[in-house]
Amino acid sequence: MFDIQNYISFIAAILVFQLIPGPGTLAILNATARNGVKAGLGAVLGTLLGDFLYMVAAVAGLAAIMQANPLLFNSLQWFGAAYLCWMGVQILRSSLQSTPVKPEPQQSPRVYFRQALAVSLTNPKVMLFFVAFFPLFLRPEASSITLAVMMLHVTLLSFVYQVGLVLMGNQLAQRLKVLPFVRKLATHLAGFALIGFGVKLALNNR
Repeated sequence: MFDIQNYISFIAAILVFQLIPGPGTLAILNATARNGVKAGLGAVLGTLLGDFLYMVAAVAGLAAIMQANPLLFNSLQWFGAAYLCWMGVQILRSSLQSTPVKPEPQQSPRVYFRQALAVSLTNPKVMLFFVAFFPLFLRPEASSITLAVMMLHVTLLSFVYQVGLVLMGNQLAQRLKVLPFVRKLATHLAGFALIGFGVKLALNNR
């Protein structure tokens, strides 16, 4: 279908990769827990835009340029690791400074859009992933239109999954409002998880 070979496997692979939690997932859940559905959707759009830009870059061959220039790739990885750690520390600091009765400060969805976009763009391995992923399902006679269709599939399926994540995360956050200790614990875990992703990325860059 659409010159995509093993179409069912292609769809299944996208869904499986979405189920694997990463920094983008944490950014979405953090935004939703703090400021509700609109903030979560802002983070979703930021994550999707970052992934889409990397897909375009992968198709355009920029991944090959980055592979030929290890210094550029390593610099982006170090920057990504530092940003994830910084974001995790900020989450932990805000959680430690807040009190159970203090309402969460309202922020524009644009704030979470920018945060999620930055998280997505500071992980250049995403682009290399798409370079390795797309050829697995391309027919030899496939055209550039096929690549565009594959990118559309990834974007739409990611959007559906991540919107569902926002809706479920919001329901959970509403229930946790009456359990401030559990909410604070969840926030701490999110902060430590982001720091963990940053440290992992840094170690992989050694």
